[in-house]
Amino acid sequence: MSAPRIGVVGAGGLGVHHVRILRDLCGDRFVGFVDENPARAAEVATQHRVTAWPSLDALLDEVDAVSVVVPTTAHHAVASRALARGKHVFVEKPFTVTLEEADDLLAQAAAAGVLVQVGHVERFNRAVRAALPYVDQPRFIESDRLAPFNPRGADVAVVLDLMIHDLDLVHTLVGARVESVQAMGMPVLTPSVDIANARLTFANGAVANITASRVSRERLRKLRLFQRSGYLSLDLAAGTGEYLRLRGDFDPAALARAPRALEDFVERVPLEAPEAEPLVMELTQFLGAILGRNPVAVTGEEGRDALEAALRIVASIETAAGRLRNDDLARVHAASARTHRA
Repeated sequence: MSAPRIGVVGAGGLGVHHVRILRDLCGDRFVGFVDENPARAAEVATQHRVTAWPSLDALLDEVDAVSVVVPTTAHHAVASRALARGKHVFVEKPFTVTLEEADDLLAQAAAAGVLVQVGHVERFNRAVRAALPYVDQPRFIESDRLAPFNPRGADVAVVLDLMIHDLDLVHTLVGARVESVQAMGMPVLTPSVDIANARLTFANGAVANITASRVSRERLRKLRLFQRSGYLSLDLAAGTGEYLRLRGDFDPAALARAPRALEDFVERVPLEAPEAEPLVMELTQFLGAILGRNPVAVTGEEGRDALEAALRIVASIETAAGRLRNDDLARVHAASARTHRA
């Protein structure tokens, strides 16, 4: 099979990088893109010397596959039209807004016999790639993802905008289904939740504590994994990390007899992987999957799993907020009753 003819739907802040990368990867097999903003379309077409198509249908007439990089609320509508035409589809995270939409796209893809890949690009982070050979049944994971406010993605809660990256990572690293969710969060700059914390318990007993904020002064993307063999610390922003591995000859009883230096029972293993742009790797994987050269990196089903966890967290936050409001109201009523009695 020859390389697929591919195009991009949406050329905003992230979509323009899809245009750039797919143009470079596919050469003349990159058909072009479509964007509903004529001024933006003209700008991107000129800057990257690619074709801007007048409509989605016009683009779909010319391609075998599309990369969907539109606002989350439009994912289902755009991907559905592509699948109905028998096109392979890459969809940026989160997969869809609802599980019903996700299930519909999966059913359409199965019926059409085409591939769906979801854009969880952090799987290709250099630190994650370096850590994977050492991950061995982590029991506790702590994740922090903090960022200054950006209007892009603010159409959904921070759980679906930022935290979903870590939900996919944690689910992949633990390798078990989420059993229970506890979460808190609140809006700050938008009507949706802008900062959130979730505690996930998995079927195998592992626990993950995940924090995401889009109202931070600084950027922070860190992941820490604790397992029986040691501790992995990953800086996702820098693409670096280290593994503090327990020495094979370590005797736990020695710690009970006298204080010991950390180096006496732990060895530091630097985590290294080849330098590469994660989005390039992700889109290369999608093209390879279409050609049958490799499996889909993040399947539609896996994208649905991350979405389900995110929606459970949102529901938990809403439930907790409602409970707090009811508790506040109860306290006001109780105080009022005491005043009347006095």
